[in-house]
Amino acid sequence: MRTIFSGAFLLLALICASLRAAYPQSTGQKDQTQGGASTAGTFNPVKDSLSRPITAGGFIDDAPVYFTDMTVRSGVNKFHHTSGKKDKRYILESPSGGVALFDYDNDGWLDIYLINGSTFAALEGKEKPPDAALFHNNQNGTFTDVTAKAGVANGRWGFGVACGDFDNDGWEDLYVANFGKNRLYHNNGDGTFTDVAERMGAAIESWSTGATFGDYDGDGDLDLFVAGYVEFDPARPPEPHATSTGDKYCFYRSQPVMCGPRGLKGAGDHLLRNDGGKFTDISKQAGVADEKGYYGFGAAFCDLDDDGKLDLAVANDSTPRYLYRNRGDGTFEDISFVSGFALNEDGREQAGMGLAVGDYDNDGKPDLYITNFSDDSNALYHNDGGGVVTDVTFAAGHGTPTIPFLGWGAGFLDFDNDGLKDVFVVNGHVYPQVDQYDWGTTWAQRPLLFKNVNGKVFDLMPAAIRSGLAVVKSARGAAFGDIDNDGRVDVVINNCDDVPTVLRNETKSSNHWLSVKLIGGKQSPRDAIGATVWVTAGGKRQRADVISGGSYCSQSDLRLHFGLGSTPKVDKLEVRWPSGTKEEIAVDGVDRLMTVSEGKGKTR
Repeated sequence: MRTIFSGAFLLLALICASLRAAYPQSTGQKDQTQGGASTAGTFNPVKDSLSRPITAGGFIDDAPVYFTDMTVRSGVNKFHHTSGKKDKRYILESPSGGVALFDYDNDGWLDIYLINGSTFAALEGKEKPPDAALFHNNQNGTFTDVTAKAGVANGRWGFGVACGDFDNDGWEDLYVANFGKNRLYHNNGDGTFTDVAERMGAAIESWSTGATFGDYDGDGDLDLFVAGYVEFDPARPPEPHATSTGDKYCFYRSQPVMCGPRGLKGAGDHLLRNDGGKFTDISKQAGVADEKGYYGFGAAFCDLDDDGKLDLAVANDSTPRYLYRNRGDGTFEDISFVSGFALNEDGREQAGMGLAVGDYDNDGKPDLYITNFSDDSNALYHNDGGGVVTDVTFAAGHGTPTIPFLGWGAGFLDFDNDGLKDVFVVNGHVYPQVDQYDWGTTWAQRPLLFKNVNGKVFDLMPAAIRSGLAVVKSARGAAFGDIDNDGRVDVVINNCDDVPTVLRNETKSSNHWLSVKLIGGKQSPRDAIGATVWVTAGGKRQRADVISGGSYCSQSDLRLHFGLGSTPKVDKLEVRWPSGTKEEIAVDGVDRLMTVSEGKGKTR
């Protein structure tokens, strides 16, 4: 076994060395053409031993298998995502594809909801739009399509999805962000949903992307933030052209591509306050309306400064990121620049897509991870406390390996249950034209798994041939959760113009684990979104937060998962509920899911 592992990691080391060697030879010049996305420059292609671009290659024969592709066996391959035409002539056709993992029928097993795109012909009423899909978990590794019965086909050009029990009735509801009107699917508790968006004032007719529920004002019910991308008129889509000064507009590496987001007007963001029977748009009053016109994608409510109030982070495409601190009086303070989050360590805006939140170094403060465009690195921000973050991307190992990739969905997850949160990223390009040139990147790309070594440095894990890490698709949304309840976090990916990918975590490990489901009391949201849990075991104190939305336009499991390493017991479990109440809960065993109700302790 030692020979197998050493061979795999030797080849991986050689690949990483080739990456490091290639990038200093890059031009270092920014692409000055307008109408596209922000990049760090033009870089030399990196190939594997078979001369394949590293984005669709670098697979290793004898590497360990961490994830297995279970898509066909699961039955989820009956869904096919469609978003415009294959050539992606217009920007509307490329970013679609969120996914949600949530338990819609309260049977204790995660179900899957997949967002679909649409076509220009469908927008014009000339053909039936493709449907989104809800798959019920059969508890045996397979799923059944229940979309028609549930009434959640959407039938609009979909992008994002977030879950939250907005009426505190004990059943998770769905918010679907579309180009056009959004939908708020109320869970009726009988396997069906009703769209109440227009009646509730939550329809927002725009181009919406990432959404996140959270009780930002502390009144016990969930409010809703919805990011806006760009203003786009399907009747007058922008085309690549030359300006009056002869500059090329909407070009990438001197080749014509879709226009945007730069050069297009940004769509505003919206904060909807839950007033019981309706939602009220208080974006401007609260200070989060995006009056600068940035291009919003991933979004998440989370208490980033640990003061008991939900703050808000937004990943923006080719414009500075937003970080809003909750003042506690119904308004937010924009600390994007003073916090260090708006730009990367070079002082440059990046083309942000996805957003992950998690405490990777177990210091008690949630950190932030942003996926970005190709010819640029992803970004890892360490939370220093006091509303300040530091870009530690390259020091932590997330810089050079991510440059050729175009990242979308991402999440912090402890894939091997060792007590440290790792990072999983899914990738795929927006320009199909890249396959025609020797640029070192591809339309379809493989995912990346970064193992957290010591809370400071991450290692890129090798992709075994025919394993889940060797699946090459143009991925978009990614959701993380234990779909088979075996104590290992799995991944579901929505792929552009393709079937989805279901990755079962097959990591060989004897490490222990604990999953926690929270049920809020009268003063908290029923699904406890916004709660924080600390678990102390084996000398480590881990933190996890119940978060709606995040990743790229997706929803991960609301249950909190903790890897415990070799420790067979939990010394302490602490909960800070959204209401502000704090409780310490006794844990009488590990390798199990426990349910904790506010004010009642462990209920099962």
